[in-house]
Amino acid sequence: MDVLDRIKQQVEENPVVIYMKGTPQLPQCGFSSRTAQALQECGEEFAYINVLADPEIFQNLPRFADWPTFPQVYIKGELVGGCDITLELFQNGQLKTMVQEAAATKSAS
Repeated sequence: MDVLDRIKQQVEENPVVIYMKGTPQLPQCGFSSRTAQALQECGEEFAYINVLADPEIFQNLPRFADWPTFPQVYIKGELVGGCDITLELFQNGQLKTMVQEAAATKSAS
């Protein structure tokens, strides 16, 4: 499977997914750490992809949604953004609503 097809499948199959450096339990950069922490605070499960463990995804994800940096957060198949946007959404309460709605969609299917 082509790497862009793999990314598309991951984004579509997971209501909430973060592409990050490291894992939520062992992040490898501060931006990934803060973003994963904000998602964890929303209280719902989310998928994560460690881009450092998959060089193909690391090299090609920036092309997928034309977003050059990591982390990248996708909710319901759509790119939300990186660290700054995710933290802004978290601080104003929108992130929790978005994550909960995505989780409810998954539960209903």
